[in-house]
Amino acid sequence: MQHEVRSDSTAVGVVALAEIRESALSLDEVVESVRHPSCGGITVFLGVVRDHDRGQEVSALDYSVHPSAEERLREVTETVAARSGAVRLAALHRSGHLDIGDVAVVVAASAAHRDAAFGACRDLIDTLKAEVPIWKHQHLGDGGTEWVGLP
Repeated sequence: MQHEVRSDSTAVGVVALAEIRESALSLDEVVESVRHPSCGGITVFLGVVRDHDRGQEVSALDYSVHPSAEERLREVTETVAARSGAVRLAALHRSGHLDIGDVAVVVAASAAHRDAAFGACRDLIDTLKAEVPIWKHQHLGDGGTEWVGLP
């Protein structure tokens, strides 16, 4: 599933990138997408698959996405861009099978100053997690599985 949103490089308050991919995510691509001459701060959040969750060992996971997830990701990113004061925002999320240590999500925000970049980056990851229909099916160390984030 790929749908990229890029905006004019001179525009501000825009979504530079909003995509869900089955392939590995590039931190460099995300950072480059939010660079802007007016920005002195770029903040990045990198979510990585960990080996435990709520006291249980995790061996791997699979992300499932609703058909509307990528469109919703774009809408969420646009909403955060409009309310944050950030110059540019980007969000990439994985789908499919991920192993421990794989990058699951990358979000970034650029702004004139660090406070706005930090705030926008946190707002973006928190809103993405709450509102984009992506569900995690964890494979547990004991052989069981569990779904996380189902409505």
